[in-house]
Amino acid sequence: MRDLFWLSDEAWAALEPHLPKNQPGKPRVDDRRVISGILHILKTGVRWRDVPPQYGPAKTIYNRYARWARRGIWQRIFAKVAAAGSIPDELMLDSSHVKAHRSASGGKGGSGTQAVGVSRGGRTTKIHCMADTCGRIVAVALTPGNIADISMAQPMLEVISPTRRLIADKAYDADRLRLWLDQRGIEAVIPGRASRDVTYPLNRAAYRRRNIIERMFGRLKNWKRIATRYDRLAVHYLAAIALVALATQWLK
Repeated sequence: MRDLFWLSDEAWAALEPHLPKNQPGKPRVDDRRVISGILHILKTGVRWRDVPPQYGPAKTIYNRYARWARRGIWQRIFAKVAAAGSIPDELMLDSSHVKAHRSASGGKGGSGTQAVGVSRGGRTTKIHCMADTCGRIVAVALTPGNIADISMAQPMLEVISPTRRLIADKAYDADRLRLWLDQRGIEAVIPGRASRDVTYPLNRAAYRRRNIIERMFGRLKNWKRIATRYDRLAVHYLAAIALVALATQWLK
């Protein structure tokens, strides 16, 4: 029992109101036990069939995870909880590669449609995250690992409330993004590339806080099913990230 993951009373009290109610079919088994079992699998990286019996049948645990992932329920719960806080004055944007295990191949539509890319480093997925100054994810997206970081900057910024400042590294240094931010009154805290002809001032005090999102990715990858992608479907892997962000950043 000591090594099992269980949602705390405080985390459960914050999560339970957001769970689906009045669903058709048989009454669901204990939600807290099942969700704790899902999180245990995500944390330890063991196979779904090897879920400890304290959480209930392995088939029940996996079916809940997969069915709610395909219906977007985990992602909607994350979005509701993350949106409940105040609008942050400062956001950080970054991405991180994860290796795609061979079990992640064969998803419907092929690797490209399931956010798996092939490069010299092998098969990878890229996690794009926007985080607040507390290191909490406020927006997340997936792309194949060979897609440029900056490609997801505007789409992610467009789905959240306006902020006052965006902190990002040199991968996001592009005139079109700087202009887009300036038109919306958002300060771009982005260092210029060495090859740049026109230099932009950099708020160095603010840029030092970029390590917050780097540390966040490090903690996220302490969960073994996040550090390595085993899921064939991108929607399943995205649900896993949303669940871990909820459990470790928003519900504690």
